[in-house]
Amino acid sequence: MPPISSFGPFIALLLACVFFSFQSERFLSGQNFSLILQQVMVVGAIAIGQTLIILTAGIDLSCGMIMALGSIVMTKFAVDHGMDPYLAIACGLAVCTLFGFLNGALITFIKLPPFIVTLGTLNIAFAITQIYSEAQTVSGLPEPLTFLGNTFKIGDTAVTYGTVLMLGLYFVAWYVLRETAPGRHIYALGNNPEAARLMGINTRRQFITVYTLAGLIYGVAALLLVSRTGVGDPNAGQTDNLDSITAVVLGGTSLFGGRGVILGTLIGALIVGVFRNGLTLMGVASVYQILITGILVILAVTTDQLSRRKG
Repeated sequence: MPPISSFGPFIALLLACVFFSFQSERFLSGQNFSLILQQVMVVGAIAIGQTLIILTAGIDLSCGMIMALGSIVMTKFAVDHGMDPYLAIACGLAVCTLFGFLNGALITFIKLPPFIVTLGTLNIAFAITQIYSEAQTVSGLPEPLTFLGNTFKIGDTAVTYGTVLMLGLYFVAWYVLRETAPGRHIYALGNNPEAARLMGINTRRQFITVYTLAGLIYGVAALLLVSRTGVGDPNAGQTDNLDSITAVVLGGTSLFGGRGVILGTLIGALIVGVFRNGLTLMGVASVYQILITGILVILAVTTDQLSRRKG
């Protein structure tokens, strides 16, 4: 992997932190860093699944709405139907996993482009979410659904359990991709699916597994969303697909597949979180935050293209 792809995102994050530390004395506080982690917690979790898919040279536009559907299933089952909260959570995870499997099956067996498939399931998930929830927010959630939003203290800094779970997911994903055969197979699929097939990898099963696992991760993100907001919001997740792609791209993962580090995605999510937080502390309007994020994405993709041409 080119050095710029490995160290570029980390250097960008470090420079951003140095810059904002001079702009606001509140930026370097432990409480502010905890807040940044809470703000990127949901998108950061979604971005894990997005990274797995992009490593196979795919894309998932449906991730945010799958997450929103999972959150509505969890909350309505628990509140409106009186289901045991843990069983309701399991149902929400199952729905998200099923949508991930559907994406993978359509892409693998019918040979449809991932962009088209996930654009379709985005709309399907959005419609089901609105119909089932009747476009109403679900409140009055039982404690198990909001537990991950609780905090514990590290020194004087309050840290949410959801933040710890997100970081734990990144560690597991890093280990699987780096140290296991299935992880290496994901990179092989992104580099050359036909060569991977000739090597004896069951490419169909591998593609379906990746999309199904991504769906399960979106379900975990749904639980993180519910625990952070304290409600089931049918309008949540509508921009999280683009935010997750932004995190993946800023983290150095190639949109052409086969190259990337999962921890880079975490750094990419933190870059966006740091910029938004720092600009907010500076009193900069949110529209300029979006502008800067767009510029960062274009720079990241340009770097990827240049490195590919040199290769």
